[in-house]
Amino acid sequence: MTSEEMRAKIAAGQGFIAALDQSGGSTPKALQGYGVEEHAYSNDEEMFGLIHQMRSRIITSPCFSGEKVIGAILFEKTMDGEVDGKPTPAALIERGIVPFIKIDKGLEEERDGVQLMKPIGGLDELLTRAKGLGVFGTKERSVINQANEAGISAVVGQQFEVAIQVIRHGLMPIIEPEVNIKSADRGSSDALLRDEILRHLDRLPEGEQVMLKLSIPAEAGLFGPLTNHPRVLRVVALSGGFSRSEACEQLARNPGMIASFSRALLSDLRHQQSDEEFDQTLGTAINEIHAASVA
Repeated sequence: MTSEEMRAKIAAGQGFIAALDQSGGSTPKALQGYGVEEHAYSNDEEMFGLIHQMRSRIITSPCFSGEKVIGAILFEKTMDGEVDGKPTPAALIERGIVPFIKIDKGLEEERDGVQLMKPIGGLDELLTRAKGLGVFGTKERSVINQANEAGISAVVGQQFEVAIQVIRHGLMPIIEPEVNIKSADRGSSDALLRDEILRHLDRLPEGEQVMLKLSIPAEAGLFGPLTNHPRVLRVVALSGGFSRSEACEQLARNPGMIASFSRALLSDLRHQQSDEEFDQTLGTAINEIHAASVA
């Protein structure tokens, strides 16, 4: 796929984006969920090797194809690794799946009810390397815990500042200001976030676009003005701690949003499963998430 073909697939593809981007801090938990306990590895290199084996098993599964999975978000080490003897982005593209990469380096301590991204050292070099490997876009995450206007303004401002740097490298940024679904004022945070994003979208130069990865709103349809905005290529939803059934049920009530799930996609996969059991389990999850994304 060319870059324009990838853009067209993400813009109009009838499917969802898989999030395979668990990083250093979340990798032990992801492996434990997969049935691999911490005593199975003795250092970070072995740990990342095991998570790469899991991701390779997913990517090479017969059900993981561009028919229902239109994109996949990778961790940097996964991007730099190989699947079936090919660079991971190339292996995805061969299966009709558009590759993205997670670029943030974790979160700052909470202030004004939010957690901003930590400084992203070496970002220009990472973006250049990703572009050279055929990656189409990036993803960056911050967190909103309270409906604090100043905090949400700071989160969105930082997100768009990084997004502009990504655009200058010819890549598509996915902006992810996650609203904590356990927040007592989740609905108010959703509304403040929507309005702040709209203000920044209206300032983007004509012809430039971003993608948005958002928590499923407490009020169905609240993000309609974002899904219809000309500066937004696509709006995707994170599962945010919902079970797969809950996330799919809520997503289906929000036309214009498609899934970009991680835990809700991978939760039933186990290292001990036979290839047949693994493929069947993954296929069930893919079918459910796909159905909710195109509902």
